[in-house]
Amino acid sequence: MRYASYRLNGADRVGLIEEDRIYDLMELIRLEGEFELPAEDPRPRTMLDVLRLGPELWSHARGLVERAERHRTSDPDRWEVLKAQGSVLLLQELEARGGRLVAPIPRPAKNLVCLGRNYRAHAVERGEEVPEVPVFFTKAPTCVIGPGEPIRYPEATRMLDYEGELAVVIGVGGRQIAKEHALDHVFGYTILNDVTARDLQRRHGQWFRGKSLDTFGPMGPWIVPAAEVPDPQALRIRTWVNGELRQDASTSQMVFSVAETIAWLSDGITLEPGDILSTGTPAGVGESGGDATLLHPGDVVRIEVEGIGTLENRVE
Repeated sequence: MRYASYRLNGADRVGLIEEDRIYDLMELIRLEGEFELPAEDPRPRTMLDVLRLGPELWSHARGLVERAERHRTSDPDRWEVLKAQGSVLLLQELEARGGRLVAPIPRPAKNLVCLGRNYRAHAVERGEEVPEVPVFFTKAPTCVIGPGEPIRYPEATRMLDYEGELAVVIGVGGRQIAKEHALDHVFGYTILNDVTARDLQRRHGQWFRGKSLDTFGPMGPWIVPAAEVPDPQALRIRTWVNGELRQDASTSQMVFSVAETIAWLSDGITLEPGDILSTGTPAGVGESGGDATLLHPGDVVRIEVEGIGTLENRVE
């Protein structure tokens, strides 16, 4: 099962994806669930609501999908009710009805925390030292866009670049989290394209502006729960531009693992449900090949992380 955010008839909803079917979480709770939300808690209308409501809701959501799947195979009358009430759609039906997936967390509550030079080969290609401690920076939440949305080439830069990355979504908050327990705090994993204006990155001496321009945070296409990713350090990550393979690596090549990153970041900083940590990019960014391999209008960037999915966006 995968968690997604989608837009249909002008409204954003939380979807639970099973194979080619997407379930509306709120509708499933209304039609199928006995789950009682405390009066003071938010309804799970957004992914941030889902994350803040915590493991009890996550377990209930999985149970609802399993029950609906049983209806599909053994109770056709009830299945037809779910379809008629809009509780479930085929993904291709969603597109046919003018709907689409959006970023899993369309507007994060805080800046996205990212890692610089977290793959040795990427540090080498940039002519920089492999860091001895994590190099943290952030991207503004306003830069986030979803799968299929255009990356806008702004007038502020002439050196637009891509960076395919595995991103981590925190589900259980905490502070002073030990590396041995860090993965227990992960809700799931998604993909981030850390789009970067290389000239701004260098000009300003720090990375925030060059990383945070509008549309510089393509994310998606969904969140895969942590339980379905047994080892986040054993995933192949690849990036193509216009069908040409540019990045091909394994998350095993990270300098600092997901668990180590969480331990470092939470040492004095409280992590909260919905925080997004992007774990750095491997070698093969456009800057390494000069202007010909930087991004230009019309280019299509496709990032695939094994076990997570594929994120594709066009530059305009």
